[in-house]
Amino acid sequence: MASEITFKGVKLLVKEGDLTEEKADAIVNPANTKGLMAGGLSLAIKQKGGEQIEKDATAAAPTLKWNAYATTAGKLAARKVIHAPTVQEPGWKSEARIIDRATRGALGVAKDISARTISFPGLGCGTGGVPKVEAAQTMISATRYFLAENEGHHPIREIRFVAFDEELEKAFDVALATLEVKPPAPVAPAEEAAGEPSEPEEAAEESPTAPAGE
Repeated sequence: MASEITFKGVKLLVKEGDLTEEKADAIVNPANTKGLMAGGLSLAIKQKGGEQIEKDATAAAPTLKWNAYATTAGKLAARKVIHAPTVQEPGWKSEARIIDRATRGALGVAKDISARTISFPGLGCGTGGVPKVEAAQTMISATRYFLAENEGHHPIREIRFVAFDEELEKAFDVALATLEVKPPAPVAPAEEAAGEPSEPEEAAEESPTAPAGE
């Protein structure tokens, strides 16, 4: 069942629905580092929003590598699309530390573009292959740390976690409940503390193939 709490002055909302229909300042695309929107949710975003979204993404991606970035949202109800890489190549596999980085990166971009509302899908748990419970816990944990570290210094007022099915919605609900009990442990602080992160694609190379960008 969908749930919501307020944490550090920001409403965190879980819902089941279609991310491409979200009326928000920004929606998050689980991207690849090439900016290609070849399948999965990325393709759905491109199909509904228009080809220009992918053109902008591929123009930015070679420079930004694993960093999140914003592009036009074309015909979508959202104002911007934030592309947060969860895999290197379309169809490769993701992992928790990459989801952590992608979540924090997307929230950082939302801060930079003055977004008040941002809608996330389940990052890395589609073709990325990460179990839904693990992905949801990682995203909620990363969100908690971003909001704690940036309290009073960002415009964000609402963060939505939009699940594509009931199983993911429940996983987000359970993860969100942990914020009311105790702070979860961070997933990958060492990666950021070291400056340039270790290349996530090394782990991904073992699992090729499915043609999608999640």
